Amino acid sequence: MRLRVLDLDHQPPYRSQAVYHGIAAALTAGDDPVLTLLSPSDPYVCVGLHQDIALEVDEAYCQEQGLPVIRRRVGGGAVYLDRHQLFFHFIYPAEHAPRRISEIYGHFTDPVIETYRRLGVDAHFRPVNDIQVNGRKIGGTGAATLGEATVMVGSFLFDFDVDTMSRCLKVPSEKFRDKLRQGMDDYITTLTRELGHPPSREEVIATFLQALRDRLGVEPVADNPTPAEEAAIAQQERALADPDWTHQKGRRFVEGGVKIAEGTHLADGAEKAPGGLVRARLLSRDGRVADLSLSGDFTVFPQTGMERVAQALRGLPLDPEGLEVAISRAMQREEMDLPGVDPRHIATAILNARRG
Repeated sequence: MRLRVLDLDHQPPYRSQAVYHGIAAALTAGDDPVLTLLSPSDPYVCVGLHQDIALEVDEAYCQEQGLPVIRRRVGGGAVYLDRHQLFFHFIYPAEHAPRRISEIYGHFTDPVIETYRRLGVDAHFRPVNDIQVNGRKIGGTGAATLGEATVMVGSFLFDFDVDTMSRCLKVPSEKFRDKLRQGMDDYITTLTRELGHPPSREEVIATFLQALRDRLGVEPVADNPTPAEEAAIAQQERALADPDWTHQKGRRFVEGGVKIAEGTHLADGAEKAPGGLVRARLLSRDGRVADLSLSGDFTVFPQTGMERVAQALRGLPLDPEGLEVAISRAMQREEMDLPGVDPRHIATAILNARRG
């Protein structure tokens, strides 16, 4: 199968995200799959589709440093991105890609891991979606359905700025930030750290393309975006830069004009599941769910699944067993694929908010 390879070198922050969003938006059934390769020309912070920026990102610091905060349409957590990372985006017509999230990750990370190994780095896949070297993370991946396309994104880490990453995240105290910085320094590795002197961008790409031939049975063909794709990329760039899109999470309670009164409480809770952190912002009234927002760094298909679950719980009593049953039914009804997160984790996050 022919694989169009668009090597776009270095791109400005918003365009670096808009490229794969736009290619996916322009893709139709029967089109050749696409692989895009690029690095950001300037640093920025990228947050996952389901995250609440106010809870995850130190926005004041990012503004002081001139770091844009961009929300992608793919799940996962907040991350600091710069020119020392080479992004890859697999953009496939749905009929040519696996359907379940776990299978998507396994399929498309295989040539990535093979590339690391051919470069001399003993990488392994760790579910749900991490690539590790001797217990240290050297890359994360994310997957989504965008329009008619199945998309998986990730990066090759040449180097990583742990200090800036730790500074961009929202933490309860500076002491906690110090522990976070040390934890990332211990847990994250890079090509530079593993090899001493990293390979060139050209060598990594050439090795990657050969691994794609060998592991996926495709024929990479160098190409450029079509006029239709360029138009879609431009449209996505405008959409990603819209403040309403960026800050969509966490606003609904304020915009709804809800008053806090006797028996009515608004609080946040969280639960760490194997598939990611689940955050619940709960408005409770007389022991029932009046309103609910679910966010976090998990990955879910369909992408509106968690919103549907939250809607299904409105009006229900804050009872552990009842919540789990209702969540399970909603997940089955929506045919949700939510690896590493089960109804118990979501219910616990909600009940932690109640206790909060």
